[in-house]
Amino acid sequence: MTRRDWLKTTLAAPFAAAASAQTRRPNIVLIVADDLGYAGIGCFGNQQIKTPNIDRLAAEGMRFTDFVVSWPACTPSRSSILTGRYPQRNGLYDMIRNNEVNWKYQYTEETYAVSPEMTIGMDTREVTIGQALKQAGYTTGVIGKWDGGRAKRFLPLQRGFDFYYGFANTGIDYYTHERYGVPSMFRGNERIKENGHATDLFLREALGFLKQTRGKPFFLYLPFNAPHGASTFHKDDPQEEPKYMEMYKHLPKNIAQTAAWTTHLDDAVGAILAEIKAMGQEDNTLVIFTSDNGGTGPAFNGPLRGRKAQMFEGGLRIPMIARWPGRIAKGTVNRGFASTLEFFPTFLAIAGAGAPRGVKLDGFNLMPVLEGKAQSTRTEFFWQRQADKAARSGQWKWVETSEGASLFDLSADLGEKHDLSKENPAMFATMKSKWDAWRKEMDAAEPRGPFRNY
Repeated sequence: MTRRDWLKTTLAAPFAAAASAQTRRPNIVLIVADDLGYAGIGCFGNQQIKTPNIDRLAAEGMRFTDFVVSWPACTPSRSSILTGRYPQRNGLYDMIRNNEVNWKYQYTEETYAVSPEMTIGMDTREVTIGQALKQAGYTTGVIGKWDGGRAKRFLPLQRGFDFYYGFANTGIDYYTHERYGVPSMFRGNERIKENGHATDLFLREALGFLKQTRGKPFFLYLPFNAPHGASTFHKDDPQEEPKYMEMYKHLPKNIAQTAAWTTHLDDAVGAILAEIKAMGQEDNTLVIFTSDNGGTGPAFNGPLRGRKAQMFEGGLRIPMIARWPGRIAKGTVNRGFASTLEFFPTFLAIAGAGAPRGVKLDGFNLMPVLEGKAQSTRTEFFWQRQADKAARSGQWKWVETSEGASLFDLSADLGEKHDLSKENPAMFATMKSKWDAWRKEMDAAEPRGPFRNY
């Protein structure tokens, strides 16, 4: 079944009836930080960065300590959030970016128009969570980093979202809103130019979106770009307001910058929570806060080995917090294994919607876990980033890179310091065979672009 057929046939009748019910259906707010390390906030052990609002979110909800992404960097990871599918299944399994900027190449409008950032994106046959929830009667919005393709056919308004404000590539300058000299901020389908720090602008638009949805169930996908580094040729240009930099003047400059971005982000989260409360929707709204991948450079990954772009836990394991007063117990810590692939089916369940017909989802409904009624059913996960591979099954983790292959027991070695491949060759072989079987399943899936050869 094509995406168009599904959109015509799925779910319309049940939700027309539901819309007439007296009880407003629950709202969903998904806040995604950019390159926030596992230990980048206070409630995950950071003693240097001030994040009182995110910490309060954890105190009022559930904090997950074994939560992973589908890819250790932004584009494919976000594609899984949007589709509920492994990147190798949805086709967006590498970065959408113009790497020439790494060598100081300056694009013109003409050369940018035919570059990868402008011409490739998420396969239009993929069904996004925005499409599914819009069909279920929700008002849907994206504010912040889209990273699913910048050509009009790939932008949020064409992918099931009612509102879009943000940028569609992998990063921007916080003040000019350019990516290495190319203007990159959008309102709807049109590029715009305005003044202000990106975090403040995303907060302003998010508050406006919430105000406009009063009386209607809403889904707000709020992917900030903080604390990602600025994508600019002028690395010494200010990228944060002085009041935030002043808070961390005692730290080395690069760490102070990351800390300032994070606290600014935390203030925005606090304002979002305050608005939801002012709307009288606090008890009717699931709020999730997480990151798109592990931290890089000066980010804080805590006891984990590795960083963004790597297959070790520092690139894959992220903070995740969920709050829903009355549904999720306060101050709970969940140590079960789960992932961002769970978001799509969870949001469908909250909306009372079925899965899109003919679409294979790779996650499960997390609500019973959030409500303390069940344990996570996830036992395995698999990754591939070009030649780098990894597999997780229970406590075991297999990693293969250009430097060789290793086996780790995460229950005893979270820092992945002790390679057990020689001590336990049988488990090493089992893990590799599990990865091989997963790869065969991905290869047998209906092909999707932009990267797959078919």
